[in-house]
Amino acid sequence: MSLVILDGGTGRELARCGAPFRQPEWSALALIEAPEFVAQVHQRYVDAGADVITTNSYAVVPFHIGQDRFDAHGAQWAALAGSLARAVADAAPRGVKVAGSLPPVSGSYRPDLIDLERSRAVLAVLVAALAPHVDHWQAETLSAIAEAELVADLIAPTGKPLWLSFTLADEDPAAAPQLRSGESVEAAAAAALRLGAQALLFNCSQPEVMAAAVAQAKAALAGSGVAIGVYANAFPPQGADAEANNGLSPIRADLTPEGYAAFARAWAAEGATILGGCCGIGPEHIAVLRGELA
Repeated sequence: MSLVILDGGTGRELARCGAPFRQPEWSALALIEAPEFVAQVHQRYVDAGADVITTNSYAVVPFHIGQDRFDAHGAQWAALAGSLARAVADAAPRGVKVAGSLPPVSGSYRPDLIDLERSRAVLAVLVAALAPHVDHWQAETLSAIAEAELVADLIAPTGKPLWLSFTLADEDPAAAPQLRSGESVEAAAAAALRLGAQALLFNCSQPEVMAAAVAQAKAALAGSGVAIGVYANAFPPQGADAEANNGLSPIRADLTPEGYAAFARAWAAEGATILGGCCGIGPEHIAVLRGELA
């Protein structure tokens, strides 16, 4: 099976190209104040060789923009995120797909903060706004299976494929892989099958924990046709009390494009057929994945 190449991180790439960027809005600020930068970042990833670009909707949630602004403008800004990605994909000289990013509503890396009722209200807005523009749904940085079940329920009426992407505990890379909730990779794979997901991915964790998770997922999904993917971040290990996008975490010096590609080769060898990058992984990394792996 040929590899599918995803894009990389959006927030840091927006900051790097000069877009408005601050906390708490994170990547949503450029969408609100200077959306041309969002289109520019999408184009950088297409030029680097990405087969899939992801809508800049991860931070279009009350956690980042506040409840009042979400209530007033959330649907509008999510629709804009979808239309910007769609326009870049449609203008590409080859087939490029758009993934509709559906984030954890109560804060990344924090299964202890999950509020399914609140999450349902927020994600319903994003799904309705993004649906006309996306080719599949990408529920990202999921810490617990309950989040995946909620997303599957919400997107079912759209009829569009679902990709589930879980973040893994990465404080101890030598430990057996598990979700940040403590649930197993095998349980996540079983959920992917039960929920009819087209792909099971692992994202926003350090690269060292990914290969073992891919191996376990491959064994659990054997014969199912569910694809497996990885898009790691470039951070040091994140503690149990961490919150993604709660500040600019340091970037590891060893995760150069070539250093990241070495990890990606190991993921592909274990059975991953979808490869990309998360926070701190930029177009230069994606270009190497395209050139050397795909």
